[in-house]
Amino acid sequence: MQFNLQKRELTLKVVYFGPALSGKTTNLQALHQMAPSEGAGRLITLETRDDRTLFFDLLPLAFRSSTGSRVKLKLFTVPGQVIHDSTRRVVLQGADAVVFVADSQVAETEANKIAFRNLRVNLDANGLPADLPLVLQFNKRDLPDVRTEAELTQLERVRATPIYRAVALHGEGVRETLEGLLRLTWKHLELDTKLRIEADTFLSQMFARWRRPRPLTGPLP
Repeated sequence: MQFNLQKRELTLKVVYFGPALSGKTTNLQALHQMAPSEGAGRLITLETRDDRTLFFDLLPLAFRSSTGSRVKLKLFTVPGQVIHDSTRRVVLQGADAVVFVADSQVAETEANKIAFRNLRVNLDANGLPADLPLVLQFNKRDLPDVRTEAELTQLERVRATPIYRAVALHGEGVRETLEGLLRLTWKHLELDTKLRIEADTFLSQMFARWRRPRPLTGPLP
């Protein structure tokens, strides 16, 4: 977290982590499409020929509250392929919060587990706290042969980490995932005191002018 007291400007780094092709980049694309144009910067994405992230994606978002505080979000993704572990570690440096994007397909269960273990290893390698704000997003809920709703409900019972359902290609659950993570981050960093505005108030103002989610088609602005 970077906080400029004089300007009352806060900068937070959020990293979207998960296995290859789970939908990390798609989350940022959907957020970019829904966010007001005056608050969203250019979405920077670098892909290989097979449409996989080679290094990272970056989406900057900025919002000003009714109290005059300005919050800047830097949303990053990491490459999911195993060979890019060193890049994932670098991108995670200085993270204030993490979204773990899991693939809901049953066939990807082991890939999710491997990626989550890798997240823990890299958080520890970067000296990040064990209680770093973290949410889980189970993406691709529209596909056949996915983890059942009963399984996810049971997972919620045994884990303290909040779980969100999403179909990122349609924008479903994407904003809710980010909002839930920011709420955790607000509490963790005691931002209600630092910025003199409660999480509920700020988040309602932040998302008030966002567009409704819709399927991602064609080139993005």
